[in-house]
Amino acid sequence: MFENLIYLDNASSTRMDERVLDVMTPYFLDKYAVATSEFGYSAGIEAREALDDARGRIASTIGASSEEIIFTSGSAESSNLALKGVAKSAKKGKNIIVSKIEDFPVLHSARSLEKDGFKVSYLNVDKEGFVDTNELARTIGDDTILVSIQHANQEVGTLQDIGAVARICQEKNVLFHTDATHTFTRVPLDVKTIPADLVTLSAHTIHGPKGIGALFIRKGTPLTRLIDGGFQEFNMRGGLENIPSAVGFAKAAELVTQEENDKIRRMRDRLTDRLLSEIPHTMLNGPKLKRTPQNANVTFHYVEGESLTLHLDMRGIAVSTGSACFSKSLEASHVILGIGGDHERAHGSVRFTFGRYNRMEDIDYVVASISEIVEELRKISPLGKGGYT
Repeated sequence: MFENLIYLDNASSTRMDERVLDVMTPYFLDKYAVATSEFGYSAGIEAREALDDARGRIASTIGASSEEIIFTSGSAESSNLALKGVAKSAKKGKNIIVSKIEDFPVLHSARSLEKDGFKVSYLNVDKEGFVDTNELARTIGDDTILVSIQHANQEVGTLQDIGAVARICQEKNVLFHTDATHTFTRVPLDVKTIPADLVTLSAHTIHGPKGIGALFIRKGTPLTRLIDGGFQEFNMRGGLENIPSAVGFAKAAELVTQEENDKIRRMRDRLTDRLLSEIPHTMLNGPKLKRTPQNANVTFHYVEGESLTLHLDMRGIAVSTGSACFSKSLEASHVILGIGGDHERAHGSVRFTFGRYNRMEDIDYVVASISEIVEELRKISPLGKGGYT
């Protein structure tokens, strides 16, 4: 690995902050007891207090109460629990509504439920990735039990108006889940003002530990557990609690500041503006303004995204691509296709996502590297038969 790696794939995972590791370490080495009740031994009570404290601190970040937060193994489990837990609890109704560009935990959960006899309605999005709230309102029927629309898209950063979506669901008496993996602490989210019933959260995108997430479950929301075992997490998830990671999760959430988010946005804008102005035949995927501060997704026409990614890697720059060759399913990005792009646009798309450890001074090197690589790749590209100008 490069000593000075420029890591621009922070939507996939982030480097853990040393301050997060510091608060976690005692719960691996010294305070390693399982969380016990107030009638247990002192080490277990101390572990319980640490877990409850972490739960309360995460809850306060989104305006929830402690009893409305359960810890999970990450965003995938949280979204699975939201969709499948609601489905298993439903007394009547078999319809679930999701957008076509949801992240895979939601999409694949929906497809799994289809095999169990549920009907899934897949909402179209416009060319920037936005859901039409009028279409949503028309799609909700008497048989609808749940709507799941992400707060922001994982690939193109589109920031949905989940307040409007949540209010429609509330008026229709339908449960609403949103995946906030890519907005948690980056974009304001207050469940006191936004009537979401279920919200997926994760630590891995905010410089916290991997393998820990949370699900906000509004009081009174019917939900059936998926993992059987003990009575942990308010009897919603069996298994020993991951106390070190829960403590780290809470610390990671508290370390994100508005100043940091503004800095990330400035870096993203500088990169995007220079790429679009200096490299011909490029286009921004997703909206210019209503997007997460850390995300830029650009298509470089007449270039294969995986080739560009590999060449950037050789220069110490890490990014991700929507190309089929980088997908185990060998399918092009469903998000780019979902916003009306074709396979060529998807294959040439590259996602840049920023985090705490990126520096503004690295942008010039990234832009210069991309410019050189794109020029060389286009000279040998069969796409467009070299007819670009």
